Amino acid sequence: MTKLRELDRMTSASASPEDMVSLALAAARYGESELHTLLESLPAPIYATDADGWVTFFNSACIDFAGRTPTLGEDRWCVTWKIYTQDGIRLPHADCPMAVAIRERREIRGAIAVAERPDGTRVMFTPYPTPLFGADGAIAGAVNILIDVTDDRQADSLRAQAIRCRRLAHSVTDQQAADTLLLMAAEYDEKARGLKAIDP
Repeated sequence: MTKLRELDRMTSASASPEDMVSLALAAARYGESELHTLLESLPAPIYATDADGWVTFFNSACIDFAGRTPTLGEDRWCVTWKIYTQDGIRLPHADCPMAVAIRERREIRGAIAVAERPDGTRVMFTPYPTPLFGADGAIAGAVNILIDVTDDRQADSLRAQAIRCRRLAHSVTDQQAADTLLLMAAEYDEKARGLKAIDP
């Protein structure tokens, strides 16, 4: 019961991705229905696979994130329809971070990828694939949390545009052009702040 209370605390919106990974690992280890219920309540998309990468569990946030309902036992490595690198290169599911984590028996951190939904919309995300090991040291499966970083990246891009506009404004001699560039910089900054304001 203490374990369940501790896990219940971690389901708050303020839980970090690593907290959610810990919760997912606990759910995968214990497999109790109460723990799966807690996983379902997580705000982030989270799923689990077996040792061969076949999806065995996903929460409803995965459906919203992927724009599709994954099929247990048919989807392998990830819940997304298509996946790309940041540079727009199509990434086979067998080469996605979850597949690498399982093959190399290690957690993957710091990766960024782009998921394409069946309707053509895309979302940039950071995955947290983490292998799960049994008592004998053999890999038993893995869990993954998908954190949407689209707004963060857009905000970074807008701030970079604002900096470029300010730099250019200081290098031109025409005051009207400089004022226009500074106004554009302020608008880019405001849009970036607006994106950050809606972040969880």
